[in-house]
Amino acid sequence: MSLAAPTAHQVGGGAHPRDVLLGAQASRVSLPVCDHYSGVEVRMRKSLQLQAEMTQEFGTCVFDATLDCEDGAPVGGEAEHAALVTELALAASPQARVAVRVHPVDHACFEADIAHIAGKAGHRLRHIMLPKVESVADIERAERALVNAGAAHLPLQVLIESPAAVHRAFEIAAHPRVQSLSFGLMDFVSSHGGAIPAAGMSSEGQFSHPLVLRAKLEIASACHAHGKVPSHCVVTEFSDVQAMRSAAQRAAQQLGFTRMWSIHPAQIRPILEAMAPDAAEIDQACEVVLAAVAAHWAPISYRGHLHDRASYRFFWHLIERAHATGRPLPHEVRLFFGDSQGDGHA
Repeated sequence: MSLAAPTAHQVGGGAHPRDVLLGAQASRVSLPVCDHYSGVEVRMRKSLQLQAEMTQEFGTCVFDATLDCEDGAPVGGEAEHAALVTELALAASPQARVAVRVHPVDHACFEADIAHIAGKAGHRLRHIMLPKVESVADIERAERALVNAGAAHLPLQVLIESPAAVHRAFEIAAHPRVQSLSFGLMDFVSSHGGAIPAAGMSSEGQFSHPLVLRAKLEIASACHAHGKVPSHCVVTEFSDVQAMRSAAQRAAQQLGFTRMWSIHPAQIRPILEAMAPDAAEIDQACEVVLAAVAAHWAPISYRGHLHDRASYRFFWHLIERAHATGRPLPHEVRLFFGDSQGDGHA
């Protein structure tokens, strides 16, 4: 059959792929593939500046800048730090993707964090990261705090950091307030009281120790079951670019993670490269989806293979990942993302 691309009117005026293809279990959450953390003032300011620069470079925001009030921040002066984070969020550009990691719900500063940060800057934040979540009860407590702060619209992303939390991952992922689950590698290993060796926290060991690997698979499975985004943990060897790239590739290709933490600016580009589809995959996905649009989503024959809405969904997710990583896309495909102009970047 003919694979002539649909016109801009057909693409812009017809049903959007998300509306046609994404069922109950498919994620409708679109997030950058990298979540970059910083908690020291100079690094937080540099993170926001780098985000703006890379948005200009790629034509789309390729990472979230998460300002840290917990493990990545100095101890002491928590109220002052919350005020600083709020100030930085309010001063960020309207296009910035800014989030905040607050203290866990059982910490003395949790309520104050939410009241001040979400209460004053909630309209500028993309989400709140909630660490050390153990159960749905923790989500419900955080949800009440957001409502009390006047930020009922804010989604939660949560950190799964203990064996008990891994056991409850499916319940936690099912909560409608939850947008994404992240794996807290170092806390998870530490919670085993020495039963997992320190090598389990390394870039290699975290992919080979059975208990760590099982936890990652449970988290990824829970997210995909409920249409949420699984976010992979940190790699502490931040100066080893190859270790970073390898870990990101394994997380994406072997374990099903679609997002990953960065704790150093040098880690961002390797994550983008590892999480992005290659050019041949992007070309195929664009051709199939545009042909599907032209056929009004009826089955098509493409290079000797039959495709229908089941495979269209796969190719659409691939296109979304290409867009999220700033990869070049055809003009007709950019229209799906509201991009009517540009030089080939999404």
